[in-house]
Amino acid sequence: MMPLSLSEIGSENTIKRIGGNSQIKQHLENLGFVVGGSVTVISTLGGNVIVNVKDTRIAISKEMAQKILV
Repeated sequence: MMPLSLSEIGSENTIKRIGGNSQIKQHLENLGFVVGGSVTVISTLGGNVIVNVKDTRIAISKEMAQKILV
């Protein structure tokens, strides 16, 4: 397992674990980041990571991306 922030651009990954406190986990789940779900890194831009989750493009901070393990 590795943090999503270290994932290669364009590679599709399966979410294995979501770290952080319950508030952070809930926030990420609300955005569509669920264990077993698929996520693709589109690009990284100024400390943010742009990902594709459930056919939706979302920008999350690098800190958030480090809490998502793939």
